[in-house]
Amino acid sequence: MKRLGGHLIVGCCLLFAAVCVADNSSASFDAARAFSHLHALVEIGPRPPDSPGSSQAQAYIMDALARSGLDVREQPFVSHTPLGLKQMKNMVGVIPGPADSIIIIGAHYDTKLIKEFPFVGANDGASGVAVLLELARILPARKNPATIWLVFLDGEEALVRWSAADSLYGSRHMVSRLTESGEISKVRAMILLDMVGDAHLSLEVELLSTSWLRKLVWDKARKLGYTAYFTDNPESIQDDHVPFLKHGVPALDIIDFHYGPASRTNEYWHSPADSIENVSPRSLKIVGDVLLESLPDIIKRSTSELSHR
Repeated sequence: MKRLGGHLIVGCCLLFAAVCVADNSSASFDAARAFSHLHALVEIGPRPPDSPGSSQAQAYIMDALARSGLDVREQPFVSHTPLGLKQMKNMVGVIPGPADSIIIIGAHYDTKLIKEFPFVGANDGASGVAVLLELARILPARKNPATIWLVFLDGEEALVRWSAADSLYGSRHMVSRLTESGEISKVRAMILLDMVGDAHLSLEVELLSTSWLRKLVWDKARKLGYTAYFTDNPESIQDDHVPFLKHGVPALDIIDFHYGPASRTNEYWHSPADSIENVSPRSLKIVGDVLLESLPDIIKRSTSELSHR
């Protein structure tokens, strides 16, 4: 991802497979299960597009979705990048509901390509994926008044230097495909999870996001007692929600872009410190709880919003 304003510019294992077995007996978000997914992705190591680590992450995600009983759709594509042609793949876990409405909850699973050290991206990309995979266990047991897509995006990070052409490969491709098929008109809202595992969680008010959607989620966070984590600190961040916004889809980026122990810094971002020691199961649960509380109202509110698009 990229912070607007000229300060920071960049793109933003079967060891634990036993916990991936579908168990929908509990409707609550299980922090330990979510964290086990995060740990498994970190154990894979770096996951830049078109790499062995990326292929392993894809297999892990698709297996976890299948174990939760979801229909898994693959969306392979080839991107022109500054490093040549790269094979990439988006993945979608479908939770059926009324066919004329879709809610997308997304995260990117790729990691920044960094040559100086093995960047494992515990927070910057594994955390959002971990929350989605736990939602995949919970949501099928609910009566959802819309079809929910859990979307795992490739190529969020710039491979060389952030630009309109070198970033957001997966989300740009998905929106292009949705536009071509006409399905974009069915997408009521897109919620993006990026960098949500920080042990010192501090989620920003992302200013590009749709205001009613952001307010709804932040109000639910306050209701649940999570005001300290859903802050009023403003940031404008280019991320995978932007291609959806450009095509008229209400979208929200839930992101902590101040990763680290010090207030208002981002010292752990794209560094060796983005490791398992600096993320927390509690942070994953906070985000998961708020999403589960928010989804019914997001679907209800977006029904009227969709009719005016």
